[in-house]
Formats: sequence, structure tokens, C-alpha cells
Amino acid sequence: MPVPLPVLLLGVTAVARLLGTVAVPALDSWHDAARVGAAAIYLLAASGRLIPRVRQDLERMVPPTLPRPDLLVAGTGALELLGGVGLLVPVTAPAAAICLGLLTLAMTPANISAARRGILFGGSPATPVGRRLAEQALYLGALAAVVWLPF
Repeated sequence: MPVPLPVLLLGVTAVARLLGTVAVPALDSWHDAARVGAAAIYLLAASGRLIPRVRQDLERMVPPTLPRPDLLVAGTGALELLGGVGLLVPVTAPAAAICLGLLTLAMTPANISAARRGILFGGSPATPVGRRLAEQALYLGALAAVVWLPF
């Protein structure tokens, strides 16, 4: 069973912060640990677009009123990839975090639509709306930490 993204975010952030305190000066702040944790979830999410079964599930999640689900899924994957890499580069991290925050907000309606329509993802129902919104808030909080926590 795959690790849920919120667990991955918190776990990678905690490990990065621990490494920063004992051995890796480049990770010696919550700001830097949040950058690495957020990068991990967006890079993992982007990589899912490369797996045909996952990509097909994601295309079914796109609300039926939107055109070309295949292009929307590919485009959001490319943006997640660019944003995830951008988070790992200190000078581009704030801009990448803002862009990923906007992307996360833009994709929230698709997640809500998928839950309401009972779309299956990997054979399981889409994440319920309340839990999905809590997860989105967690991701946005991590991205906000990248933008506003001191370096």
C-alpha cells in the first residue's frame, strides 16, 4: 500500500529537519525542511502521471465539463514536476511555492467532483471531500511555510 501524501509530507519534512540539526547545514531550518517535504509530495504526484493506470484514473477525476482530460492531467503533472524541482532550489523556492499553491487550489474542484461522482482511484473511492480539503490545507500550509518562514 502506498504511503499517503500527508504522511510523506510530514515524514520527509521531519527527516529533513533532523538531518539539518545533526549533519546537513543546508537543511538546518524549518523553512528548508518544509521545502524538501513539499518537493517530495509534488514530485511524487507528478511521477504518477507517468504510470498509465494512474494517469487513466486521474483523467476520470477531471470534471466532465472540462475538455481534454488527457492534456489537463499531463499539464498539471508537468507543472507539479517543475514546481517540485523549483522548491529544491533556494532562490526559486518562494515562487515555486506560490505557483504550486495556486495549482493546488485550481485542482481542488476536480478532487471534490471525483469524490461526489464516486470515481474510483486505484480501485478505491476517491478521497472523501472533508479529508481531501484537510489534506489540501496541509499542503498549502507547507507551501506557505516555504514562502513566509525565515530562511
